[in-house]
Amino acid sequence: MNIRKTFISFVFVFSVTLIASILVTYLYSLGFHEAAKVDWETSFRLAIIFGVVFPFMEARMGRFKEE
Repeated sequence: MNIRKTFISFVFVFSVTLIASILVTYLYSLGFHEAAKVDWETSFRLAIIFGVVFPFMEARMGRFKEE
C-alpha cells in the first residue's frame, strides 16, 4: 500500500468517523440531557484515532497476504 492510498484511506475513515460521532454525540445530548450540543473533542479524537489505526491495519494485513 503506497502513501497515496494510505492518505486517501485516512481521509475517508476520518470523515466517516467524524460525521458519525458528531451525529451520535448530538443525538445523545439531545435525548438524555435535553440540550442540542455536540462533543467536538470526542468527535475529533475518535476520527483521528480511527483514521490512523484502520489504514495502518489495512496496510499490515496487505503485507501479510503477500507473503
